[in-house]
Amino acid sequence: MASGCWIQRRLPKPTRVFDSLWYLAAERQRIFRARLRSMPDPLTTDVVLQDFKFTNAYRASDRTSQYLIRHVIYDHKRPWRDTFLRILFFKLFNRIETWEAVTAELGEITTATFDIETIGSLLTDAMSRGDRIYSAAYIMPSPQSFGCKFKHENHLRLLAAMLADDADERVADARSMGEVFDILVSYPSIGPFLGYQLVTDLNYASDLSFSEDDFVVPGPGAIDGLMKCFSDNGDLSPSEIIRWSMETQAERFSEREIAFEDLWDRPLQLIDCQNLYCEVDKYARARHPEFVGRTKRRRIKQRFRPRDKPVTAWYPPKWGINARVERWLTAAPRVAANA
Repeated sequence: MASGCWIQRRLPKPTRVFDSLWYLAAERQRIFRARLRSMPDPLTTDVVLQDFKFTNAYRASDRTSQYLIRHVIYDHKRPWRDTFLRILFFKLFNRIETWEAVTAELGEITTATFDIETIGSLLTDAMSRGDRIYSAAYIMPSPQSFGCKFKHENHLRLLAAMLADDADERVADARSMGEVFDILVSYPSIGPFLGYQLVTDLNYASDLSFSEDDFVVPGPGAIDGLMKCFSDNGDLSPSEIIRWSMETQAERFSEREIAFEDLWDRPLQLIDCQNLYCEVDKYARARHPEFVGRTKRRRIKQRFRPRDKPVTAWYPPKWGINARVERWLTAAPRVAANA
């Protein structure tokens, strides 16, 4: 339900790109559900979505987040300090293949097995073979203050420094996502965008219980998306526009006559709306090229390539939606679209 606080504010003035934001959210979520049922491609008639790679409407549904939740955090119960390390180690590289290469050699990653020299050597060898060890999803700056030659060595020392500083305990004692964010960005190379992504990932664990509606930090892509969606921001800051979008999402879908299939009764959260503004910035480069953002980018870099592995939908158990997902899949068998 929309918050009454917006009534007294001068609201943003939308452009055509704002309509595309809500279309994109609904179409990406529809495609995700169709993929869960193993429907054949093409799953959409939208040529932009056919040709280029976009994240899901819900961040937790993306392949890397699904792997993090299922295989890094919830594969079995362990102490928070180990979970903290595992999440940050996985996310600093943000690449499933890197995680699997390290665990295949060293076994389970815990504070007891975390040897930065051994892991650093392993990753250096992978690089020498031409293997990518970082994801291309976003730029991961190097904490160069640790003085190592390679970025991955600096990141491993960053993790060791955080453990030595008992950052995990301070995060566990924090009273809000904002406090966790402040802890994370106090460390070298963790800027506002990365800090917000990391606090969201840490909050997937059962050890933390912050609402995803507590806090939002617009990233550079989202800022560009906001510039394209509105000719005037009204009285609202970028973070307030994202909150307004989240709190009024039912109205925004309804006024555009868009049927949105949510995440099994879980509406879009702040992190999802932030990501959608980033994604609509990319989408507009093809669909609305007359709208130019701050970065003036014209092309979408990443092409869509279907993967052989099936799509999964398993979420932090504390959300209480996994049983609903299973009932939905059971009630609607995976059949071909034209069956």
